Amino acid sequence: MHRRTKIIATLGPATDDPLVLNALFDAGMDAVRINLSHGSHADHERRIRQVREQSQKSRRAVALLVDLQGPKIRIGRFVGGAVDLAEGGKFCLDMACPLDAGDITRVGLTYPELIEDLAVGDVLLLDDGRIVLQIDELQDTKADCSVVVGGTLSDSKGINRKGGGLSAKALSDKDIVDIRFAAEMEADYLAVSFVRDAGDVEEARRLLQEAGGRGGIVAKIERAEALNCVEEIVHASDAIMVARGDLGVEIGDAELPSVQKSLIQTARDMNTVVITATQMMESMIENAIPTRAEVFDVANAVFDGTDAVMLSAETSVGKYPLKSVEAMDRTCLEAEKHKSVRQSGHRINSEFARRDEAIAMAAMYVANHYLRVKAIAALTETGSTTKSMSRISSGLPIYAMTKHRSVRRKVTLFRGVYPIEFNETCQDVHKINEGIIEKLLQRGAVEEGDVVIITKGDASGIKGQTNALKIIRVGDHMAPLVD
Repeated sequence: MHRRTKIIATLGPATDDPLVLNALFDAGMDAVRINLSHGSHADHERRIRQVREQSQKSRRAVALLVDLQGPKIRIGRFVGGAVDLAEGGKFCLDMACPLDAGDITRVGLTYPELIEDLAVGDVLLLDDGRIVLQIDELQDTKADCSVVVGGTLSDSKGINRKGGGLSAKALSDKDIVDIRFAAEMEADYLAVSFVRDAGDVEEARRLLQEAGGRGGIVAKIERAEALNCVEEIVHASDAIMVARGDLGVEIGDAELPSVQKSLIQTARDMNTVVITATQMMESMIENAIPTRAEVFDVANAVFDGTDAVMLSAETSVGKYPLKSVEAMDRTCLEAEKHKSVRQSGHRINSEFARRDEAIAMAAMYVANHYLRVKAIAALTETGSTTKSMSRISSGLPIYAMTKHRSVRRKVTLFRGVYPIEFNETCQDVHKINEGIIEKLLQRGAVEEGDVVIITKGDASGIKGQTNALKIIRVGDHMAPLVD
């Protein structure tokens, strides 16, 4: 059984051993994430080159997602490395405090302008909400706070305001440098952190293209204010990421499940890819098996229709990177057996503006209602036809047949889509059909007598020209099927 939901694994020290990386390939990892919040460009470049080399050896397309740090607002460092804040005590966020001179009474901030965004009574959440402060008094350079929820606070932890609304731009000076690095590395996707609106996405796309990059833009939904303009952000993006860490801190944990479901549905309705991320199997950083709650979490994302699920620290620094991917793989496979995952009423009453989209929708309707169909093969120049197909829930594999390596990597994030290298230069439709079927036979995707749906354009090699759909039985001299 093909796993339709894709798995993204974050690279880090735990995956640097070539044997571990090879094992992740064998376990079915579909994409790798490079987190630019940590490490040097040299470290990241080394890891990317390892992935490209292994991809060539294994003849498996694996997408590269480069994730920008964004304007993460962090506290400074403590003289002793950490302090213990007692509930009901006092603590000061002091913009004038040197970044390495924090103590039990105060700490500095990496974003001094934060003071301008605050008001008395605001609730601040530090270290993903583990520490909660309420502002009692504001002065020119500091915020005097009461400790609502105490605990140990260590160096460089993030800080959010409950309800969001901080003014920090989505792209920092570091991000602009990192975008050029992503372009040099030929990233397939660039993830933009703390997106506020569609303008942030458009600016990132412009900077990436100016640097020579051609990857898609992933908008990370992790600010409360982004929820007020989700459709505009989705429209401007190639994919969105439900980044549940900071988003949960800003809107509250209890709201996350319904927001996640809404974001996944909106993305699918608008023909956009969606990734679900953060703490999906967090316990596997230390443990060899996930908790039952984590299994349910991953399965529910699959039920909701996410294209991909992402592992973060579980694979980058955890003790069990391979077991984490394997656990996520088997969880997705079991969830995909549920009949609700294979049924769709997606856009059943819609009109289609483009003929390639109309062909894609027609192909999926036929595939879901003609019981003998075994596979769908789409000749594609850009991957857009297969993305449209992947919005329809189905148990059938969709094969993206393309000569472009970048497209083969790009489609690895599309739910239920699998890339196959196909470089047919002739214009004879029968020979093209034979070539497609031969590729599927070599892969073991079909057998003699199976029925395959093929979509392609009369004029091969031209973007957006898919205009033909054929139903073919494997064997019968590749002639169109006639009952």
